[in-house]
Amino acid sequence: MKSLLRILAFATLTLAQAQPKKPLKSTLSVEQRIDDLLKRMTLEEKVGQMNQYNGFWEVTGPAPSGGDAQRKYEHLKKGWVGSMLNVRGVDQVRAVQKIAVEETRLGIPLIIGFDLIHGYKTISPIPLAEAASWDMEAIKASAQMAADEASASGITWTFAPNVDISRDARWGRVMEGAGEDPFLGSKIATARVHGFQGETRDDLSKNNTIAACAKHFAGYGFVEAGREYNTVDIGTATLYNTVLPPFEAAKKAGVRTFMNAFNLLNGIPATGNSFLQRDILKEKWQFEGFVITDWASIREMITHGYAKDGAAASKLAVEAGADMDMESHLYVAELVRLVQEGKVEQKWVDDAVRRILRVKFELGLFDDPYRYCDPKREKATISSATQRAKALDMAKKSVVLLKNDRNLLPLKKEGQRIALIGPLAADKTSPLGSWRLAADEGSAVSVWEGMQKYTGNRLTYAEGAPLTLGKTTFVDELVFNTSDTSGFEKAIQVAKDADVVVMVLGEHGLQSGEARSRTSLDLPGVQQQLLEAIYAVNANIVLVLQNGRPLALPWAAEHIPAIIEAWHLGTESGNAIAQVLYGDYNPSGKLPMSFPRNVGQCPIYYNHFSTGRPTNSENNVFWSHYSDRENTPQWPFGFGLSYTTFAYGTPVLSKATYVQGEPVEVQVSITNTGNYAGSEVVQLYMHDHYARIARPVKELKGFQKVTLAPGETQTVKFLLTDAELGFYDTTGTYVVEPGTFSLFIGTDSEKGQEVRFELQ
Repeated sequence: MKSLLRILAFATLTLAQAQPKKPLKSTLSVEQRIDDLLKRMTLEEKVGQMNQYNGFWEVTGPAPSGGDAQRKYEHLKKGWVGSMLNVRGVDQVRAVQKIAVEETRLGIPLIIGFDLIHGYKTISPIPLAEAASWDMEAIKASAQMAADEASASGITWTFAPNVDISRDARWGRVMEGAGEDPFLGSKIATARVHGFQGETRDDLSKNNTIAACAKHFAGYGFVEAGREYNTVDIGTATLYNTVLPPFEAAKKAGVRTFMNAFNLLNGIPATGNSFLQRDILKEKWQFEGFVITDWASIREMITHGYAKDGAAASKLAVEAGADMDMESHLYVAELVRLVQEGKVEQKWVDDAVRRILRVKFELGLFDDPYRYCDPKREKATISSATQRAKALDMAKKSVVLLKNDRNLLPLKKEGQRIALIGPLAADKTSPLGSWRLAADEGSAVSVWEGMQKYTGNRLTYAEGAPLTLGKTTFVDELVFNTSDTSGFEKAIQVAKDADVVVMVLGEHGLQSGEARSRTSLDLPGVQQQLLEAIYAVNANIVLVLQNGRPLALPWAAEHIPAIIEAWHLGTESGNAIAQVLYGDYNPSGKLPMSFPRNVGQCPIYYNHFSTGRPTNSENNVFWSHYSDRENTPQWPFGFGLSYTTFAYGTPVLSKATYVQGEPVEVQVSITNTGNYAGSEVVQLYMHDHYARIARPVKELKGFQKVTLAPGETQTVKFLLTDAELGFYDTTGTYVVEPGTFSLFIGTDSEKGQEVRFELQ
């Protein structure tokens, strides 16, 4: 009898199926179904939908019988939990979903969240590395791969993409984003949202797509001194022109959720910032999805000194537009009483719940709450050959060739004696990077393994020195080896007997990411000593860098003849690097962040302002410069070499004067002048010479990736519209003004031929 009543109630509530194996679509609209459900919900059940708990017990085992876990379990059974995170695997997800759907009064399904920052089981390159590909289709395919695997394991929501723009490599979370440029960042935000969710709103109901989350809203990439969780203090011109564009692009791409940030903005925590969440996101941009807080960020408003206590923090957060509470436990503890006492208006709760239910309906969870719980699909999808092939493709496209003097690269495939040296050369875990929560430890292909597949050379390996000491986990500080050089002698002997030395150095995979800020950007531990010791006996060094942020390596830039930026490339890391080293893949990556000469230059970025004294025009000290170092980066934004060479023709405008609203057309020819087929990212930058607010010296406004055979020439055309020609003023109004404009087309942000036009 109880089972029959449950089926009837669920069918009445959702107008869905009584037979789960053959779901029937409702004839009512999503909004009508939400209206019907809201009428049935108690205030406690509504607030419950705004409550997200981290996974708190082995859900296929016995129920918890004490402590915080028991309290959370009881809330779940009462329908006071709207979402859970870090529950994964079909068996686990089905178990918690069954409680929500079959044991609560209304049977509202859970949305299951997980951090898919760069993959699920099969790990892709870190997002900053993917950004170096400048290949939107590849980036989209990488997100699709993550969605395929995660959805096959029951996950319906990811806390990605991170679309924070950042100019400061000291901040560890630069590895999660697209780098320093809002134009490139906006394109990547769109690609990743479409990869996770599909191209249209209807695609979200497919069982291999998941809801995406644009984060961190907003300004988190500008934390002072690059220190995690620190405050942010920026002007409105920077907010509107640099910080917000990728978020708006994600919204336009259909992203269903936003995550607010830990930081203050203009003295107000982002979680309690109604200007960001209500005025801009929900009103100006007309965002219809919901906002999730970052981990315990409602409670942290008390620590910020913005809220007196948990009740005050809850009131500030819900009124500012934070719809779901991640692990603060405050909404579920405070909101019902606040509404009943008239301290919080019921409309804010109803609005938040409507938004949350809307996404659940769009995911198809009400029509079939177990649609993501197919064990056969899970087994067939996770770590499949298809997934690994996609990861390999993305990894190769992410590699950036920084230097290739003496033509050491590509390596010969036979007849060479090659020494492979470095603490990261045989590492099978570090290349997985920071956010590899579901990946198996040691599941990455190492460089040692990848290079062993090329059997024509004599390959010898020596570690040189360990990089870290003790345990390496996601939640612990790393301890680096700063004194043990006992392995140097073996590495030196191996290097002496080699024609070419390949050294794999850099950061541990857990040295970048959340809470991994640094005050130095050098090679940690004794790696610099090792590099110089090997150089002293054999200067034919190919340096392969594995890192999650730009590094400052002035000695290597001056002395080492060949340098490859290989980032943390994920599961297929070693295979990708080996194919690049041996020339089976010609590198085409371009830097998405400037690499400083010294950490003292940070933050450093290409789209800076000229200042009033940009050059040494009067041959004295009074101009904007450092007294001990150049202003320029070691390697600029957009930089990246190839095994071939490219020659650019002179850019040609369709005419010299345009009127507002008229597209500006410019084209350039590019020729492969080398001996290898290769791909080049042709980059277009613009400078607005004068405006109501000063404009940067250059701004990226277009790019195209072209592939050319040796001797082949191709004409690349760009079209600039008002979307590229204008900017936001300090009030957030988008304007296009008449004036003089320069366009620069070239291979990176520093090298480009200039043409000018007038806009009337």
